[in-house]
This record gives sequence, C-alpha cells and structure tokens, in this order.
Amino acid sequence: MEISAVVITYNEEKNLEAALASLRGIASEIVVVDSFSTDATFRIAKKHTPRVVQRKWTNYADQKNYANGLAAGPWILSLDADERLSAGLREELLALKASFKEPDCAGFSMPRRVFYLGRWIKHSGWYPDRRVRLFRKDAARWEGDYVHESLIVAGRIERLKGDVQHFSYRDIADHLDRINKFSSLGAQKLYARKKKCRAVHLLCLPPARFIKSYLLKRGFLDGFPGLVISVLNGYAVFARYAKLREIWKKGERIEPFPD
Repeated sequence: MEISAVVITYNEEKNLEAALASLRGIASEIVVVDSFSTDATFRIAKKHTPRVVQRKWTNYADQKNYANGLAAGPWILSLDADERLSAGLREELLALKASFKEPDCAGFSMPRRVFYLGRWIKHSGWYPDRRVRLFRKDAARWEGDYVHESLIVAGRIERLKGDVQHFSYRDIADHLDRINKFSSLGAQKLYARKKKCRAVHLLCLPPARFIKSYLLKRGFLDGFPGLVISVLNGYAVFARYAKLREIWKKGERIEPFPD
C-alpha cells in the first residue's frame, strides 16, 4: 500500500514540524503546497521533503485538489498542518502498509481529537468528528468554494480507530480570530446563494447551538473548555448571520473566489 501524504500550508511554522514528523515511516512521499508563507514554513517543509511547491492561495478545496494532483502514490493521506497522527493511528496505518492485501475500499475515516485550553476534548460536538483522510487518489475530490471544504468519495469507506490529533487553537483569542475569519467566509457563501438573514437566525439559532453543544453533546463534561466551546459555537452562528445582514445592507458583491 503506497501512501502519499499531502499537506497545504500558510504560515504554519509553529505546527508543521510535528505534523510532518508524525508522517515518518507512513508515507512514501510527502507533498507540501505552500501559499507563499512569510514565516519559516517553507524552510521547515524542505527539511522533511524535497517536494515543496509554492502556489498562490485560491480556496481550501482547490488548493487541496491541486496538491493531490502532485502526489505519485495511488493512496493519499491528507493532513492539515495543525494536525498529527497519534501513536495508535500510526500503528493502524503501518499494519495496513504491511498487509499483502490491497484494501478493497475507497477510503478510511478516522476520529479527530482536539487539544484545547490544556486538555483533550471528548465531547462538545468536537469528538469523534470522523473525517476521511486516507483515500484512493482516483476516487475522491475536495469540493467547496469558500470554507469547510468536503471530500467526496466514490466508494465504500472503512473506519480506523486511532485519532488524528488536532491542535487548532492556541488560545481563546486565536479561536475568536478564526471565528471572525470563517464567519466572514460563511456569510459570503450564504450571500452568493442569495440567502437572507432573518430574526430567527440571530435570536434563536445561537442559543440553540449553545444548548446543542453544552447539553445535548455533553460539553459540560469537558469542564471550562467545554463551556467556552459551546458559547463560541453560538457566537459563531450569530456572527455569520449578522455579517450576512451587513453584506445585504451594504449591497456588496461577493466574488466566487475571494482572496
């Protein structure tokens, strides 16, 4: 089982070293597509692989599809720069590689566990958060113009048990910065689809999202981080729709592929 690991990057000097190190022994090659980082990302990538390409940013799906196209192997392991393979997941992948039988599926899903505010999150709607990250190159494609790209896989998906470890936010301020960015992209996506902001979106959806995360998804079991996650989940919904209303009131025209 020949696996090509694919990573897209932009200013990920704090995360990339650990991500690429976790791929050692798993991937026969590592392909990194960097969007002209201004920090040490490019230099760190070159330490781990000669296959580092710089390309102007378009959007998440297009960037990942371009990176997949550079991969030589029939199987692709897609990893974000702020992720790494857990020891358990590495053992499963090594077992797959050691098997003489080629997998008869199109891809493998694996749970993703987030490290947030000093602890691993086990609830709050953030776990198990299964993602297909290992797939046949000729059977999958990323889709999505703005944010929250999705992988479309043609074929059966099998499940792995080991976690992808996700170090998504440095702190609450970083979390808020990310919400600000993604809520803007989400508002642009809704505007492009001619969606309108209604009172229910601002008054009902945010508290409903909090209740879902904190109570229904048992965020209270994650302690203080679970409370923060649940509150900010509700705030993210409010910010997205408030920005959508702002766009309509300004009469802005949103391009299909914003910078």
